[in-house]
Amino acid sequence: MGWLERNIIEPGKLPLLLALVSFVLTFVITRGITRLIRAGKGPFRNVSGSGGVHIHHVVPGVILTIIGGFGAVAGGRHGFGSALSAVVFGIGAGLVLDEFALVLHLADVYWTEAGRKSVEMVVLTASLVGLLLIGFSPLGVDDLSDDQEQNRATVIANVVGNFVFALIALFKGKTRLAVFGVIVPVIALIGAVRLARPGSSWAKRFYRRRPRARAKSTLRAYHHDRRWLGPRRAFQDWIGGAPDPEPARSLEHR
Repeated sequence: MGWLERNIIEPGKLPLLLALVSFVLTFVITRGITRLIRAGKGPFRNVSGSGGVHIHHVVPGVILTIIGGFGAVAGGRHGFGSALSAVVFGIGAGLVLDEFALVLHLADVYWTEAGRKSVEMVVLTASLVGLLLIGFSPLGVDDLSDDQEQNRATVIANVVGNFVFALIALFKGKTRLAVFGVIVPVIALIGAVRLARPGSSWAKRFYRRRPRARAKSTLRAYHHDRRWLGPRRAFQDWIGGAPDPEPARSLEHR
């Protein structure tokens, strides 16, 4: 309780903790229910409106996110209202991001290969909020000493430098490193100095006349994907369920 009081309640991070917990629990419960519906087990069924239109849970998710967001803005960082708004916001965000792929593709891709994007977005969001919760600040502001924090020029230089590293990592096709690098600067630096992925904007611009760099980038990306694609998909399937197998495409006889 001492750690909770000192590190969460006193700094005003209790709403953030409540939002994260409700976000994760909502995603887990929602995925459990949808997997039961998919398997035809339990009392749960899809919800349909008038005319037989299937109502996706992203719809109530958006409503709850709006209510919780405005409530959090109005309630500050302390008090029951702030805590309640954080829980409502977390539930809404969990429902919305569970169908992130549907919003991205504007199609019902929940149980398809494209639907993996939803699980990836939920894991990414929970990880970033967890880093903020344990004390990391965006763009490396947490790395400054007390003297540096009093020097506005040092703060600005530190923020701009870390933002540039994250931006370079993004242009190099290293999206995850760029996103996490906004919170943990050393990660952005690693993404900025390593070779760009083939097909990225950086590779198209700077590797066009450098065949060795282009070949090395392609080979490194191949080995990386071969090593991590399988475990990453297994992890996503364990969390969100395996997508439906794609139907085999018949060859056209000409």
